[in-house]
Amino acid sequence: MNSDRLFQLRQQLQAASYAYYVLDAPIMEDSVYDQLYRELQTLEAQHPELITPDSPTQRVGERPASQFTSVTHKIPLYSLENAFNVQELRQWQERWQRLTPDVKQAEYICELKIDGSAIALTYENGLLVRGVTRGDGATGEEITQNIRTIRSIPLKLNLENPPAQVEVRGEAFLPLNEFNRINQEREKKGESLFANPRNAAAGTLRQLDSKIVSQRRLQFFAYTLHLPDREEQIHSQWQALDYLKKIGFLVNPNCQKCPTLEEVIEYFEDWEGARQRLSYMTDGVVVKLNDYSHQQKLGFTQKFPRWAIALKYAAEEAPTVVKDILVNVGRTGAVTPLAVMEPVQLAGTTVQRATLHNQDRIQELDIRLGDTVIIRKAGEIIPEVVRVLTELRPAQSIPFSMPSHCPECNSLLVRPTGEAVTRCINSSCPAILRGSLIHWASRDALDIRGLGEKIVILLLNNHLLQSLDGLYNLEWEQLIDLEKMGEKSAKNLVNAIQKSKQQPWSRVLYGLGIRYVGAVNAKILAKSFPSVDLLSQATIPTLSGVYGIGEEIAQSVFDWFRNDSNQVLIEGLKVVGLQLANLKVDHEVTPISSILSGKTFVLTGTLPTLSRNQAQDLIEEAGGKVTSSVSAKTDYLLAGEAAGSKLEKAQKLNITILNEVEFLAMLN
Repeated sequence: MNSDRLFQLRQQLQAASYAYYVLDAPIMEDSVYDQLYRELQTLEAQHPELITPDSPTQRVGERPASQFTSVTHKIPLYSLENAFNVQELRQWQERWQRLTPDVKQAEYICELKIDGSAIALTYENGLLVRGVTRGDGATGEEITQNIRTIRSIPLKLNLENPPAQVEVRGEAFLPLNEFNRINQEREKKGESLFANPRNAAAGTLRQLDSKIVSQRRLQFFAYTLHLPDREEQIHSQWQALDYLKKIGFLVNPNCQKCPTLEEVIEYFEDWEGARQRLSYMTDGVVVKLNDYSHQQKLGFTQKFPRWAIALKYAAEEAPTVVKDILVNVGRTGAVTPLAVMEPVQLAGTTVQRATLHNQDRIQELDIRLGDTVIIRKAGEIIPEVVRVLTELRPAQSIPFSMPSHCPECNSLLVRPTGEAVTRCINSSCPAILRGSLIHWASRDALDIRGLGEKIVILLLNNHLLQSLDGLYNLEWEQLIDLEKMGEKSAKNLVNAIQKSKQQPWSRVLYGLGIRYVGAVNAKILAKSFPSVDLLSQATIPTLSGVYGIGEEIAQSVFDWFRNDSNQVLIEGLKVVGLQLANLKVDHEVTPISSILSGKTFVLTGTLPTLSRNQAQDLIEEAGGKVTSSVSAKTDYLLAGEAAGSKLEKAQKLNITILNEVEFLAMLN
């Protein structure tokens, strides 16, 4: 009897929530909802064994999380290319039409670009099991406990026969009235205010206490669907949006199907003014090719899908004065001019520098020292100069020209045919080596703690480094005389450098800084080519045949490995012991993809040969899961030296404890 009543209450409350939060058409008075909800709470307290994950009472976790777990996205979350005017939108159409000569006309889907945080939701057999932030596109943070508090996200799909797995992506955002309410409360408490709803949404999603998240009343619009075992049923983005609505998601009601680009432009222009009346922030329109077969033909670049683009509305602008124009040489040798300006507030931040892109842009702007300029944030992120107010130009001003020689090594600068960028092509240029070292040590690459820009500059200025592989030959005695170094700091830095040898092949590949190869594509390439030797021998057709790797990336990778100095670098990295191949297991044994299926691991202490990241990758590739804290649900504790309190807790709970040798034996 109790189980029947529980089922009935859950069905009624779920239907009421769907009608209120998704359909915006309440079917139940608030007082009635509250009364039924309290009855459900009481019955579940009396019969905790009958509580189900999809119960409305389970939206808020009882305890704050201790931290978030890093999760690898099964399908990368690509960002979108931006267009800032209609002309750039037309150019995008021309590009995709050139790539698909058999498709001259296609239908578009227009959706308002919501100013929030992208998240990926996974449902198994109809139940929400995981919510993950976008992160860097390849990996994000699991925030399931917080996701469950968002009322417009169903805990259970509205399907009688749900598929084994569904992945839904969309945007979590903060409605404007909630944003204002939260800032008013923070102001009363003397707390700092959120700069904008996007920052507030992102900060809310990363709260460790889901009760705080629940109080902030986030919303969610779904816009992407991955349905592995029913893909033949969905042929277009429009069908996907319709399916998302049917299974219980809130889809932006202002999306529109547009048969021509002219109708897309009309949609964009109509919403430029109308968006001010919306209850949430939108900064543009996302335009997608509707037909999935067209999307599949076009594929992806390093960062973007070729079949979609974000057409952005004009960003906030502000005037300021140019004090200086500097030239910066990056790790690829690209020479970029920068305007140094009087500080100005723009979109919630203080801006003092703005990119001038290249020589062509400087000539187009005719920018000079002392000019009053209008700046904006391109994509609301990167400051750029929009135009010069020549009527305010000081007398006797002199046009600025790009230097003919590299400001770092004095080599003659070159502008390759067909490119807008001027480059230094001296591979020994200190600026190129400096940028390469900073990139190599960065968090997504080799993650060498303590090797920041200042230390890199110190090492180069003292002639202690001439190449990336030379980093691994440094001795701490060479460093103790450097400014602010000392014996302890020197030893810590050398230890961090040596420890980075344990980083996996995908991170090393990203750290090489091959043009167009970002962190996401490095992981894709490392999976398809599990060693540097296999990758170096790959042909352009083989490379471009990998899902997510376009011809531009393939050509860049191919050319990089044909360069003699890069081959010398690879040999040098082999000599010093970098991981230039994926870790292997015996392929004649049980497939690694399922051997640890359903098993939960906790890692603690320092392992003899594996880094934490390598161990976690092996566990996840074998179907297991890694969590941060020991509990009764933990199956194994993988323990190294200095294991600490996690080991003690595992022993008390009689959890199986493995050392590295036992762990690797389990995989085999």
